[in-house]
Amino acid sequence: MIEFKKKPGLVIYLTAGDPDLATTLDMALAAIDNGADVIELGVPFSDPLADGPVIQRASERALAKGTKLTDVLVICKQLRAARPQTGIILFSYLNPVVRFGMEKFAHAAKDAGADGVLLTDMIVEEAAEYLKVMHEVGLAPVFLAAPTSPDERLKAIAENSQGFVYAISRLGTTGTRTELEADAEAVVRRLKQFTTLPIALGFGVSTPEHVKTVGGFADAAVVGSAIVGLVEKTDAADAAKAVGEFVKSLKGAEIGA
Repeated sequence: MIEFKKKPGLVIYLTAGDPDLATTLDMALAAIDNGADVIELGVPFSDPLADGPVIQRASERALAKGTKLTDVLVICKQLRAARPQTGIILFSYLNPVVRFGMEKFAHAAKDAGADGVLLTDMIVEEAAEYLKVMHEVGLAPVFLAAPTSPDERLKAIAENSQGFVYAISRLGTTGTRTELEADAEAVVRRLKQFTTLPIALGFGVSTPEHVKTVGGFADAAVVGSAIVGLVEKTDAADAAKAVGEFVKSLKGAEIGA
């Protein structure tokens, strides 16, 4: 269930299979138990053009261990059984889904308990078939909205998204930043003209202070590279604890906290 109980909500991204599948599940559970509203399970891909070096390296490590889309679906199913009320988004590039088969993937994702899907390189102008399949099985399509998009495109993204709209703070790849981009608030406010859906802001959100700032104008913050970078530097045996503590620290900066 995609729901942000307290503003700002928190969406946590994990690259499935890094450092291994069992630890991915443990990290997701730790994130949920320490305040994450939604988990994005990232499907590792060999050519992740939208991702910065931290998530690229995580994808490489996961692929080197043989992680496949079917493995990510297994984690999704386990996570749904363990935490029934948590929002789960499958985060992927289009290529692995096309190879799997779009319709087959949609049914498998629904059966695994996913709430929605975000395909990084699926643009709303070419999404008719994708949207049809998502709607048929009851999965929420989530689209990325960039600050450089004209209002007409933001309107189309807002109207075709379900669950929430993912606003990105800047063009370019994912990655941590010391400060949020000046355009971040503007793109959220522009989107709010076209939708009553929650708007989550990502790309560069990496500290408790960032989360608090995002909560001043958006409904949720998306944290990915900071989590994945933490995992990279932590022994697998300690990764779940480290992720849980970091997520807790992010929630500690909630408005009014």
